[in-house]
Amino acid sequence: MIRLESLKKSDHFKLVLKGKKFHTDYFSIFATKNFLKSKKTVLLISFVTKKKIGNAVKRNRIRRRLKAITAKILEIKGAINLNYTYIIICKTKSFSEKYDKIFLEMKKGFKKII
Repeated sequence: MIRLESLKKSDHFKLVLKGKKFHTDYFSIFATKNFLKSKKTVLLISFVTKKKIGNAVKRNRIRRRLKAITAKILEIKGAINLNYTYIIICKTKSFSEKYDKIFLEMKKGFKKII
């Protein structure tokens, strides 16, 4: 089973934000090749929500949904490249949209970014 692990330092965030980009109405994905030594069972990915989106309950719900979608996509072999580090910036529309639609958009985003 592959674990999701978050980035910790602001320098790491800055490096990833300079990499490849994919934007949708629900989120933005940024990716770069791994620059940290990590195990093959760990995916370096961070989920970012801005305070502008709403209160903490709303922001955490969006983050939980996107983490669950990412975990589900990880079960599909070859859908997410583990040699990359990702940042996903959430948008307000992802709160009200259906799970299936966001799932398809995220799956398409990970395929396109590789």
